Amino acid sequence: MKSSIKKSTYKAIYRLLDRVSPVNFDCGTLCKSRCCTYGDIEDDDFGIYLLPGEEKVFNGDEEWLRWTCEEALFYDFPDSWFGDLFFVRCKTPPTCPREMRPLQCRFFPLAPHMTEDGRLVLILNDESLPYSCPLTEEPDRYPLEPDFIKATYTVWTHLMRDRLIYDLVVFDSNDRIKRGTVMKTVYPC
Repeated sequence: MKSSIKKSTYKAIYRLLDRVSPVNFDCGTLCKSRCCTYGDIEDDDFGIYLLPGEEKVFNGDEEWLRWTCEEALFYDFPDSWFGDLFFVRCKTPPTCPREMRPLQCRFFPLAPHMTEDGRLVLILNDESLPYSCPLTEEPDRYPLEPDFIKATYTVWTHLMRDRLIYDLVVFDSNDRIKRGTVMKTVYPC
């Protein structure tokens, strides 16, 4: 898949997100880093898809990542997604170079959502997870940092300029609306 987002843009996004964190402490202390350590390191189902073009940030031979190239056609992605996409798994959980975490790790627990009237908002991640996350299950007890929320929103407004990423957000949003699982809007309210 060919993304319109340049490597330099992805690197700038990584730098911006390096400066913020969902909470003002290591949220892994709440759950023993379950999002990083769930399952077996060799578990083929546990990992993260890179956004189109995000692979440009990596050289492909990182010792801490296991890479697979997948055919988009065989997974639940928008029709505009065809060809290869990359799926990565951490080989060294819960330690990894924080500055190199993929975007899906950096955004969690927020997810982009396109409202029925066409507005981009952020919601708490509504995907079914094989583990418990206190940030999504107890949001009043563990409120997200405003700087993290704003930076994540800014990044998504830029990412959405890429047609493939726009299509993914609309695809996921329509699925949530159809299932009736849209979470409360976190930002903008």
